[in-house]
Amino acid sequence: MKLHSSPTQQYQTVTGYDETGVEINAQRFDYSLIVMPETPPRAWDVPTFESLTADHFEKIGQDQPDVVILGTGDRQRFVHAKLIGALLERRIGCECMDNKAACRTYNILMGEGRKVTLALILGNAP
Repeated sequence: MKLHSSPTQQYQTVTGYDETGVEINAQRFDYSLIVMPETPPRAWDVPTFESLTADHFEKIGQDQPDVVILGTGDRQRFVHAKLIGALLERRIGCECMDNKAACRTYNILMGEGRKVTLALILGNAP
């Protein structure tokens, strides 16, 4: 799906997505990544949902977002509270959803000026 441009062009915006990848500001990515509004996307070493560890969320928490939108692949899955403990201790919310919903939600929150992090599991290595 292609998305329309908005007045948030100076930020890292999801401009398209499909079953195998995502476009951030029209640049294609087909591996798991972390996206924040004001910094370039970075690779995330999470090839599958099952490979998530508490350390993955500890690293995200260091960026101090208000909320983390976790894209869990082609279907919605939920992480155990033990894994996101580092986020919860910092009062950082974590919402789990399928990748398509995660991309749309990230764009909405980013457009509202929220300090949001999109963590997408895409299943391929960078």
